[in-house]
Amino acid sequence: MADIKISGRKVSVSDSMREHVNSKVGEALKVFDIKPMSCDVVLRVDKNPSNPDRKMCEVTVFVRDYVVRVEASSSDMYAAIDEAAEKVTRQLRKYKTRVIDRKQRAAVAVPEHVDDLAELIEPTDDDDDDVLVREKYVDLKPMTEEQALVQTDLLGHDFYVFENAATGLVNVIYHRHNGGYGIIKPRLEPEDDQA
Repeated sequence: MADIKISGRKVSVSDSMREHVNSKVGEALKVFDIKPMSCDVVLRVDKNPSNPDRKMCEVTVFVRDYVVRVEASSSDMYAAIDEAAEKVTRQLRKYKTRVIDRKQRAAVAVPEHVDDLAELIEPTDDDDDDVLVREKYVDLKPMTEEQALVQTDLLGHDFYVFENAATGLVNVIYHRHNGGYGIIKPRLEPEDDQA
């Protein structure tokens, strides 16, 4: 069984809560029993008293080179833990299905490429008002495009920045609103050479 680290923010974790987390989240982790796998569970209470679902359970599972992260909130901490455990089960099943599918496929699927990047850029008149709100650093790990897509799904993000294992270059993979996904790659040769 995976090692589950439980911590509390603005809430003291009682023995019964600890047992409930170990029971529910531990059961969810059995869906994909693989080594190495570790799990961090954070139980917290939102400061805003007007929020009816103040009790939150955040579960982060580290499976090999992937991270599965879910969050659930409720008016009751035990209900939040139950909901988070169900979400972890679904995400790990999704990951397991993708791993099995990848092993069964002999040929590598060709990803859908962006035809025209200009379609992605939306001009605005008030560019002077843009303010950097957050700065985030990422550890770039070499991975295939398929692995990056799986990581994007597991994290629940719209895009993911990664180092392409085939080229060694930084790529961005993203989900398209009309279905499928796109990938942004740096151009290797100048525009003038493509006549």
